[in-house]
Amino acid sequence: MFARLPPLSALRAVEAAARLGSFSGAADEIHVTHGAVSHQVKAMEAFLGVSLFVRNGRRVALTGEGRAFADRIRAALRDISDAAETISRRDRDNRLTVSMLPSFAARWLMPRLGRFMEKYPHIAVNVHASLALVSFARDEVDVAVRFGRGGWPNVHAEKLMGDERFPVASPRFNRGRLPRRPANLAQYRLLRTDDEPWVPWFKAAGVQFPDPKGPIFNDAALMVHAAIDGRGIALARRSIVEDALAAGDLVRLFDIAIQTEESYYLVCPEGNPPDKVLAFREWILAETKRKD
Repeated sequence: MFARLPPLSALRAVEAAARLGSFSGAADEIHVTHGAVSHQVKAMEAFLGVSLFVRNGRRVALTGEGRAFADRIRAALRDISDAAETISRRDRDNRLTVSMLPSFAARWLMPRLGRFMEKYPHIAVNVHASLALVSFARDEVDVAVRFGRGGWPNVHAEKLMGDERFPVASPRFNRGRLPRRPANLAQYRLLRTDDEPWVPWFKAAGVQFPDPKGPIFNDAALMVHAAIDGRGIALARRSIVEDALAAGDLVRLFDIAIQTEESYYLVCPEGNPPDKVLAFREWILAETKRKD
């Protein structure tokens, strides 16, 4: 049935040339050369066995057959475009793009995401892990989990949970000989992220040490991996290490913790959120309250 269909590129060339009255204009619009348009039009005329255009220098005019054919091409291309847009819109409606810090994505979200996928199998989740603050419009992000103090302009922000920091280490670190008192920490390699110094925790523990010189990580997930590998004692957020603590990959060294000044917020554009964002909101709020 479709054996004699002409190539779509030739149809586009004919339609553009017919609408613009110029092979050069058509070439500019569809991003090919003037010669390519001329060649495609000639090939189409040979395919149909009729003349579609009357050439007059740089200008071209449609023949009667050309006008009728161009009208049918235009309608067909419009139908194709509408069908593609419908499918694309359906795909966008079922795709949820979530932005968050790489550490939160790796250490908190990923161990739990399977439950969301089981509950909402029709929603395809795209995790956008970045240290940068994304733009909902520019980056095509639907919803974000941000760690901060709130108060971001032109967005809706809802607090998910606070957090706290405390030292953790692999149970195999230093062959299992872990410090028993905060005062002993100066003898060990201490890990931290670049925006979470040890000094506030030292003060809470009643010791006066300067911030260790390193290693310093720009992402908390990398620091936690280093601690699990036995590379040092990390000052970590509970949200990032709670699964590793439960699995026995890390142990908490002391009962002293300091509350973070920042919290986790669910952030989305202002206005009425789509159903997929509401589904994610309901799910993540429930996950922050789970005890298992």
